[in-house]
Amino acid sequence: MLQDFSYVYILANKKNGTLYVGATSNLKKRIWEHKSNLVEGFTKRYQIHKLVYYEACPNKEGALLREKQIKSGSRAKKVILIESMNPEWKDLYEDIPI
Repeated sequence: MLQDFSYVYILANKKNGTLYVGATSNLKKRIWEHKSNLVEGFTKRYQIHKLVYYEACPNKEGALLREKQIKSGSRAKKVILIESMNPEWKDLYEDIPI
């Protein structure tokens, strides 16, 4: 079930656009907050609302560790990660299981 995990996710403003990496315990709610401009800062300023990648982690600590790992990687590695799951860079928000 979706709520039993924590998640790391990547948002983009468009295909091959600006990227944002985050972690959360409630993926559907957090992405909705980004899309609704309720999250102050980078994603609001640059209109980065498109969920292009996410992965489940067994716990919060695992998600934060994975977030840090992805953030420290190059942009090219992030693009490879996104395209391994989502080659079209479509918005995955509606596909998140409830």
